[in-house]
Amino acid sequence: MSAALLLPRKQFTREEVGRLLEAGFFAGERYELIDGDLIDKMGQNPPHAFVIGLVLKWLASFIEIGRIRVQLSMEASTEDRERSLPEPDFAVLVEDKLEYQRRHPRGDELVLVVEVSDTTVAFDLSRKAVLYARAGVPEYWVLDLVRRVLVAHRQSDGNQYKVSQMYSEHETISMEGRSEAVKVQDLLPGS
Repeated sequence: MSAALLLPRKQFTREEVGRLLEAGFFAGERYELIDGDLIDKMGQNPPHAFVIGLVLKWLASFIEIGRIRVQLSMEASTEDRERSLPEPDFAVLVEDKLEYQRRHPRGDELVLVVEVSDTTVAFDLSRKAVLYARAGVPEYWVLDLVRRVLVAHRQSDGNQYKVSQMYSEHETISMEGRSEAVKVQDLLPGS
C-alpha cells in the first residue's frame, strides 16, 4: 500500500461542500463529490469534448432536449447522499419536472446515465457503477475512449447491475426498450 493511501484525509459532506461553494471557494473550478472525496473535474481534452457533442446529437435525435442533462448533478441513494453528489456526463430524465428547480433528479427518475471516460475508466466501471445502481439508475453506459468500447450496465438490484455487456465499436446499441440504435463507433472520435 502506498504512503499516500495511509495519510489522513478530510472526508467532506454535501453540506460542507455547499458552504465552501457559497463562501467562494473553488470559484471557476468544477468538482464532483464521491464518497466524501472531491474529484477534480479537470478540463476536458478535445476527444472527450468531441464525444460529448456526438452523444448529445444522437440523444437529441429522438429525445426532447429538456430531458437531456449534460454534466449536471443527480441525487445519490439515501445511503450515499450525505457524501456523494455525482455529476454524470449525461443523464436522461423520464420526464422534465418543474421541481428540478429545487432539487436534483433521483436515479429512479432517469432512464439512462452515460459517462464518457478516458482517464477515469476504472473508477467509472467500478465505484460509479455501484453508486448509480444504488441510486436506482436503470441503465448506465461507460464510453471507454481508450479501448474504443461501450460498456452497458442494466438491471440494478439496488446494489449493483446484474447485466454488464461490452460493445465493440462495430456493434450497435440502443437504450433498453427503445428502437433507436447507434453504432458505437458513431459515438467515438475518429481513430
